[in-house]
Amino acid sequence: MSATTDNSSCSSIDSIELQQRLAEIEEEQAKLKAMRSHLAATYAPRPAPVPAFKSISPEEQAEADGRSIYVGNVDYSCSDEDVKAHFLACGAVTRVTIPRDKFRGTPKGFAYVEFANTNGRTNAVAMAESLLKGRAIKVTEKRTNVRGISTTNRFPALNKVHRAHGGAIVKYVPVYAARGAMRGRRPRM
Repeated sequence: MSATTDNSSCSSIDSIELQQRLAEIEEEQAKLKAMRSHLAATYAPRPAPVPAFKSISPEEQAEADGRSIYVGNVDYSCSDEDVKAHFLACGAVTRVTIPRDKFRGTPKGFAYVEFANTNGRTNAVAMAESLLKGRAIKVTEKRTNVRGISTTNRFPALNKVHRAHGGAIVKYVPVYAARGAMRGRRPRM
């Protein structure tokens, strides 16, 4: 009889240990589930980035240029937020663009500011020669670039012969050709 009582006391001890172990496992599962939900919320997939250059129609581009200004002589340490804060009194600023050098990543020293309406643009043009980070800035209306139309009066290159001085063809004349020497050689002394 003593053997059966030993077996029953062993089985009761084993069942208590099993119940405790099962409770520990359930607690761990609850903690892991909470950690998983926290990580899922923290590292949720972000929406796809909007492309930097959207394809817009020429009419939309001209309309946006009609609300934009060119700002020259911008300090190299200026950020988009600095320029936006400077022109915020003129009207609602939609976008600020500071072009950068593609090799070094440094600012080029000018910016474009787009306003929500044309009133902001006219107010901003009046701010020409104002100081931004200690520099007098140049403010003009942004012009719309048209492909194939140049603002300079350059002649097009024809078969790598450049025209200058009223259409005369300029050719290379060697320095020593007037002395009778061969082209590219110095005369003997």
